This record gives sequence, C-alpha cells and structure tokens, in this order.
Amino acid sequence: MKEEIKSTLKSMDTEEFIDLAFYRPIGYLWAKLFERLHITPNAVSVASIFLGVAAGVLFYFDDLAYTIPGILLLIWANSFDSADGQLARMTGQYSRLGRVLDGVCGDIWFITIYAAICFRLTPEFGIWIWLMAAVAGYFHSMQASMADYYRNFHLYFLKGKKGSELEDSSILVARNKEITWKSDPVEKFFMFFYVPYTQKQEQRTPAMQKFRITLRNVYGDREMPQWLREHFRALSKPLMKYTNILSFNTRVIVLFVSLLIDMPWIYFVFELTVLNGLLLYMRTTHERICKETEQLVLNKENKA
Repeated sequence: MKEEIKSTLKSMDTEEFIDLAFYRPIGYLWAKLFERLHITPNAVSVASIFLGVAAGVLFYFDDLAYTIPGILLLIWANSFDSADGQLARMTGQYSRLGRVLDGVCGDIWFITIYAAICFRLTPEFGIWIWLMAAVAGYFHSMQASMADYYRNFHLYFLKGKKGSELEDSSILVARNKEITWKSDPVEKFFMFFYVPYTQKQEQRTPAMQKFRITLRNVYGDREMPQWLREHFRALSKPLMKYTNILSFNTRVIVLFVSLLIDMPWIYFVFELTVLNGLLLYMRTTHERICKETEQLVLNKENKA
C-alpha cells in the first residue's frame, strides 16, 4: 500500500512529514473510494470548498464547542484537497482547470476564515483587525503562490516537462485569446484569474525567468542533460521544506493553537512576521541559485 500511495504523489522531494504520515494515506483512501464511485477530481475539489467554508464559519464563535468541530472540518477539507490531486494522478484526469480549481479552494477557505476571525474580534479591535487581516491575506496569497511556483520549478528539473505543472504566461495569454466566453465560459472565467496569477509569479522571479530563457535558447525542445538536473535539484531541494511551511500544515497549526487559546490575532502576526521572513529568505536564495546555475550552463556552452 505504501508503494501505491507513493505512486499518487508528485515527488518525495516535495512532500513533508505531516502529509506523508497523515494526509496522503487518508487522501489515498478517499481517492480509491471516489474512483469506484466515478467521482471526478474537480467534484472533490468543489466538495472541499463547502467543508472549508463551514470550518471558517465555526471559527467565528468564541466557544470550543464550535472551534473543535471547525478544526476537524478544516482537516477534512484538506484531506479532500489531497485526494483530488491523488485521484487525478491515479486516473489520468489532470487538467489545467483542475489545477486552478485546486488553488481556488484554499483561497475560499481562508477568505471565510479571515472574515470569521475579523467579525469575532471587531468588538475588541474595531477596524484595525480588518486592516491587519487584509495585509496578512495579501501576503498569504503571495506566500502560497511562490511556494507552489518554486515546487513546480523543482519538479521541472526532477521529472522534466511532463512531471511539472510549470506554466508560461505567454502560452496562457495565447490560449486565452483563442477561447471566447461563448465557446468555453468556464475556462475563460478561470483564465481571467490564472493568467495574472502566473504573470505575477514570473514578475517576482526575474533571475528564474532569465534562467528559463537561457535553458530554452541552449537546449530548445531537448531534455536538459542529467548533470544539470541533478545539480539544480541538489541546490533546490533544501528549499522544499520551506515551501511546505508556507503552504498549509504549519500555518494551520498556528491557526488552531491561536483559536484554542482564544487569541486568533496571533495567526495574522505569524503570517506577517515569520512567514514573510521565510518567503524573503527563500526568494533571495532561489534567485541566487538560478543566477549561479545559469552562469554554469553558459560557461559549459561556451567551452563546448
């Protein structure tokens, strides 16, 4: 069973202990059930939205009788979030729409959670808690976006183009021009958000984009040489644990603790200080790795 679960993962490089020990095994069992029931990954993603929103609503109440069920619902929602990707890999039902929907799920969960906490704390903090939540939410979005982007760039070197969900905004823009609201309103709707989302990822990583251009110029459509894949993977792998911290598990542990001790504002402070500091370190390090590796590729190409 361990090997079967492993086959549903993106890679062992990008997994963390809590996911491997808890969410992936549970997600796998859900995925097996959904496969038998012929339920699609996108339907599972939508179901997780309702669970996550319900959790957020319960966090409004300053009462453990509501907080604990809310915590359990959010854990349940994340097990579905794990299951949809595992189901997609088991059944080969991967799609760009599914990837976008998967990201939207987490956004909707946390928008609800942020709003519930703000309503809960407004009598004590007034408008200031809403301002803090707005700033924290902006950086939360950036943290999750960049963590996902760095993971996919790592997978690009680990597994090649087919094993990564790394996107190119120019291709997305061209695709968006091809489709119309009349021909495909669902994809057009998601592209409305996904194109600028990808463009922002690229704008925040100038060294990575320059490196990608060099890779295309040097290797074209050919696969990268093994030495390059192994070299970049070795440098990038230590950063993968930080991408996991910026994603879900660490942040919700802090969220749960802050709710249980009736000080939910601590969660916003954690995002603004610890997680932002970690993002800054990761971005600086990753940009340096891209610059150094690009120069190595150019040096080898010039010698050849």
